[in-house]
Amino acid sequence: MQSKPLFPVLACFVLLISCVSCQPTGPDLAVFIAAGDKYDVRVLRDVWGVPHIFGKTDGDTAFGLAYAHAEDDFDTIYKALLASRGQAAALEGKEAAPIDYMVHLLRIWDTIAEKYHTDLSPGTRAICQAYAAGLNYYVALHPDELKPGLLPVTGEDVVAGFILKTPFFYGLDNAIQELFAHERKREVSAKTAARTARGFLTRGHALGSNTFAVAPSRSADGKTRLNINSHQPWEGPLAWYEAHLHSDEGWDCVGGVFPGTPIILHGHNRHLGWAHTVNKPDLINIYVLTMNPDNPNQYLFDGEWYDLETRDVRITVRIFGPIRWPVKRECLWSKHHGPVVRQPHGTYAIRYAGMGELRQVEQWYRMNKAQNLAEFQDAMRMRAIPSFNVGYADEEGNIYYLYNAAMPIRVKGYDWQQYLPGDTSETVWTAYLPLERLPQVLNPPSGFIQNCNSSPFQTTVGPGNPKPEDFSPACGIETRMTNRALRALELLGGDESITKEEFYTYKFDMKYSEKSAVAEVARQILALPPSDDPVVREAVELIRAWDFSTDPENTSAAIALTVLEPLVRARHRKESDVMAMLTKKAHRLKEVYGQLDVPWRKVNRLRRGAVDVGLGGGPDILHAVYGRGFDRDGRLTGVAGDCYVLIVEWDKDGNVSSESIHQYGSATLDESSPHYADQVPLFIDCKMKPVWFDEADIRAHLEREYRPGKEL
Repeated sequence: MQSKPLFPVLACFVLLISCVSCQPTGPDLAVFIAAGDKYDVRVLRDVWGVPHIFGKTDGDTAFGLAYAHAEDDFDTIYKALLASRGQAAALEGKEAAPIDYMVHLLRIWDTIAEKYHTDLSPGTRAICQAYAAGLNYYVALHPDELKPGLLPVTGEDVVAGFILKTPFFYGLDNAIQELFAHERKREVSAKTAARTARGFLTRGHALGSNTFAVAPSRSADGKTRLNINSHQPWEGPLAWYEAHLHSDEGWDCVGGVFPGTPIILHGHNRHLGWAHTVNKPDLINIYVLTMNPDNPNQYLFDGEWYDLETRDVRITVRIFGPIRWPVKRECLWSKHHGPVVRQPHGTYAIRYAGMGELRQVEQWYRMNKAQNLAEFQDAMRMRAIPSFNVGYADEEGNIYYLYNAAMPIRVKGYDWQQYLPGDTSETVWTAYLPLERLPQVLNPPSGFIQNCNSSPFQTTVGPGNPKPEDFSPACGIETRMTNRALRALELLGGDESITKEEFYTYKFDMKYSEKSAVAEVARQILALPPSDDPVVREAVELIRAWDFSTDPENTSAAIALTVLEPLVRARHRKESDVMAMLTKKAHRLKEVYGQLDVPWRKVNRLRRGAVDVGLGGGPDILHAVYGRGFDRDGRLTGVAGDCYVLIVEWDKDGNVSSESIHQYGSATLDESSPHYADQVPLFIDCKMKPVWFDEADIRAHLEREYRPGKEL
């Protein structure tokens, strides 16, 4: 059977009829209002606009979170819901069609239909359903924001969001996209020796993160401290929103949530805290199927022919205005492997960690409510969250690092980074390594742990690091060290008595290590033959004088980073024309500013509505800022990196306190709100605001209090 392109040009669908769909009769909003009125919850907004949700039950609290978050960012939540339903293209056009295809290909809603009522605990279903009720209630009370097909939002919608997004963090979308190239991208592995893994690169914005923790033994004041510092896009469905969740049933947790999530994804409660950083274990395998020449829908497996499960799914794509086109797409499934993609160069099956798993929300919920290290580790043993490093600290002074991964147990002999033969059960893994066999560090002699999207084998200094030889190459565990990890080891490892002020200073460090990739490329530039171009010669001398700092006033950072950062990225693609890049960027900088020694803050900008300010930091810096737009207007506009930062500490008596900062503010989309950009000045100055955890402290800094629907 000849393959069709993933998303053909719409003009090819000459037999389809476009029409403006009639709007169905709207839902009865009174039903959602009556259901919402039953929840017992109060929202306390502090002077920064951060919502503290106080509910009688956990369900009440989840309901209040949904309502409060919708007040600040309903449009993003709505788009996230459509994506999880496989309906994003109907709103956003053909660019979103691949997301809809993924929902069908991965059979997300089959998993929900099969397991929602059996695999999730009643408590988890209750908070998901309550969160959905909060969104329904918000829309019912704000009918001007009602979109066609939105209501009712259900608990199943909430769970679908977790199933869809989680594998993207370890590269599943890139792996599937690779199959739609014009030719096969990798060889099929024979059973020989394996080799070191290479992770897939994340498309779009950088997804990084930092975490480090210091035990009382390395803290100057005997306190335990944890840095929770995810690097995410500053806007959109993976942008952080700060909230504090409290219920009379014992839920008391502060931290970050994504649009559409009913629980804290990383943060702390009174007893413990945790942070995630993205890791890239090898959790995906692609199989080349042997197809029956007499039946294109049969594949060979262990000597027998089996039928592929076939479906034709319909994806509705918005053309313009209300006009939509229905697009049909083949979706295939192998009972032995999983999703199947048919292309002219082969038929491929995909197997990935967490396939058929929907308990991600359940695991995070248990992490939210864990009271000690043992309970937290019990939650991690669920293995429902298939990736992410974890940095941890608690009131007892424990610090802990876990290379969390649903790591497949694979047979030896194959190169698991190539495509695999799909005709044998030998290559189809069915089990994961237990938690105890993953790389991890608990209370090392050094008194600190760190991970900045880096190798688990250099988590700390001195004894206590995991050993690479203890883990199979088939695991694909990273060995690379980011600049952030190098700097964390240099700073924390070089200070045996870390004060609170030093802990914060290290978090907002703005330098590159001399061991970093940026420093290596800088040395390559300095080794080039002298140029006849005076602008290039001036640029080289500024780079020669650079101290590897990205502080706002640094006058070498602008030319250094506009040249070096793209070269570092190009090295991964083997496209490094150093002189061409140097010449292009130097002349662009000169053209825009009339000089090359321009302060970094003039180039590196944070833009938010009417706010347009300079800042320090840069790519792969502990104070990370990833910008775009230099070739357009000579300035880099921050789009990702440091965003929601939370630093928590426990004193010797176990008392908890924390501070946080958001790159913008709590009002994600409302430009008229005083909290649209009110945290920007603090963020620019690398300062933080207090997190008020006790109700008395919240009320001492209260902006307003209301019950959902009664805020006016």
